[in-house]
Amino acid sequence: MSDSPEDTTPLNIAESVSPLPWWQNPINIITMLVTMALAAGMIGWLVRDSVDPRPNEVDVGFLQDMREHHENAVAISFVFLDLNETQQSLRTVARSVILGQGIDIGRMIQMLREMGRAEANMGDTSMTWMGMSAAVGSMPGIATPAQLDLLASSAGATANQLFVDLMIEHHLGALEMAEFAVARAQMPEVQGLAGSIVEAQQGEIAELRKLWP
Repeated sequence: MSDSPEDTTPLNIAESVSPLPWWQNPINIITMLVTMALAAGMIGWLVRDSVDPRPNEVDVGFLQDMREHHENAVAISFVFLDLNETQQSLRTVARSVILGQGIDIGRMIQMLREMGRAEANMGDTSMTWMGMSAAVGSMPGIATPAQLDLLASSAGATANQLFVDLMIEHHLGALEMAEFAVARAQMPEVQGLAGSIVEAQQGEIAELRKLWP
């Protein structure tokens, strides 16, 4: 019995190996990852470039002018606390104003320093960042020296009434400034501070009206 003839057909290796799908080919995978990384980097650059991190006129003007505005509220409160026979609950509000707005003033100064800007309005005009014009020291709600003198010379119920009237008027002026900054400031931290001022002063206005209708 003779053996069957041996198959001597040459083996074609190229034909016997199936090509890998593109997603399994290491070269294709590396190329895809590099492309994705480059695309992500380009998108990140475009996003960063589209958001201007620099403060605008509203950021700087709001911080400088609101610092002065807050300092006036602190002055009103200190004058009131120095008076006799005033309502205890209103004295508590005055202490809250001194503490809360004192903290805000510190934050404003620090923000301005980080921006490389002056810590206070060094010019003669306030509120130009709102498209308005007011002499420094004459912003809406600011108590005048004459009003502070009148408060300092009062006592009892008269002092209570003057304090409430001055502080409500003061807060209403500050609200207009802070709401403008919430809408138009560039820096998120300035918008956040302005928003917290709106919330705090709206609450204090309601409390003052409740304590001394």
